[in-house]
Amino acid sequence: MKLKQRVVLLAILLVIFIFTKVFLIDNLDTSAANREDQRAFHRMMASLHVELDPRLDHTLQSPWEIAAQWVVPREVYPEETPELGAVMHAMTTKKIIKADVGYKGTQLKALLILEGGQKVVFKPKRYARDYVVEGEPYAGYDRHNAEVAAFHLDRILGFRRAPLVVGRFVNLRTEIKPVATEQLLGTFMTVGNNTCFYGKCYYCRETEPACADGDIMEGSVTLWLPDVWPLQKHRHPWGRTYREGKLARWEYDESYCDAVKKTSPYDSGPRLLDIIDTAVFDYLIGNADRHHYESFQDDEGASMLILLDNAKSFGNPALDERSILAPLYQCCIIRVSTWNRLNYLKNGVLKSALKTAMSHDPISPVLSDPHLDALDQRLLSILATVKQCTDQFGPDVVLVEDRMTLSHL
Repeated sequence: MKLKQRVVLLAILLVIFIFTKVFLIDNLDTSAANREDQRAFHRMMASLHVELDPRLDHTLQSPWEIAAQWVVPREVYPEETPELGAVMHAMTTKKIIKADVGYKGTQLKALLILEGGQKVVFKPKRYARDYVVEGEPYAGYDRHNAEVAAFHLDRILGFRRAPLVVGRFVNLRTEIKPVATEQLLGTFMTVGNNTCFYGKCYYCRETEPACADGDIMEGSVTLWLPDVWPLQKHRHPWGRTYREGKLARWEYDESYCDAVKKTSPYDSGPRLLDIIDTAVFDYLIGNADRHHYESFQDDEGASMLILLDNAKSFGNPALDERSILAPLYQCCIIRVSTWNRLNYLKNGVLKSALKTAMSHDPISPVLSDPHLDALDQRLLSILATVKQCTDQFGPDVVLVEDRMTLSHL
């Protein structure tokens, strides 16, 4: 064999060797990542059951100090939280030492301060569990039980980006009114034999108060994020106009995602994939009202998209608002870890997992069966949407590997 032919043959063999080595390493890495996703799923399933127990073993810290230390740029609470039951028990039982009108917003809420100085947001019950909210997908009052269910879904999906939420019954006459500010107290009234209040917000009206059953009001309490983590508000790139006859650009421009990818903070870092995760989350819960979102300040796009204000969810189990998935089907990308988790939750696992996770909440049952059934149906729609993307562009383009090492030091 001539020297030139030998050189060419060696070069070909070298290319084949390098290609084979890279291919094998990539496959090993992917396989290892998938195995870790499966292990994480099993750990989540094993820890679903959260019993509200006041005991905090092996620590002198308060529940509030523990929860504050959990928060890092990419998650609100860690994967393993043996103290979660104690923190949620404190949220639902600690004495209320001050009650005020809620922070700015469109919906009725109250800001409570619990013993130990912890702030929580209280959202009152407005509807019975089987009430169906008709009309636009963002219609109706906030649903307090939706906040509870959304928090547990966040746990199940492995996002860990939603603040802690638990149900709570409060006595408006003995627990709230004695410690209420004048501003809040001025909105209290009696309707029949029931104590009511209408608070201060954009849509709050004296003619539309939230009423207790006698003096006892059911609601949800959301743990306030630590003040050392100030929030920054962003307009959601797939937000609605809320104006009849006026469409947002994403509603008529199928190439809209290409424009989003060229703007900060979606041109680099994890934010665009967070938007996709949030679309999946919101579609499952039926939340078409995420016109803005929050991240931590001065994050340069590295902070998570925090899943705050999920109460415009679980309104109509028969309405699957596909436009919520626009970020997914227009961008056609999704995290591999999210894709894996969604597949593990097929065949009724999601419904069963959420039911188990919520079973020990003080306001259980949190959701009616039609809403739980709707989750499994919507999951199938998400999986079908991703399948359409992979058929069109290939899994290597659609399924994006984006894993971060999270520190809780």
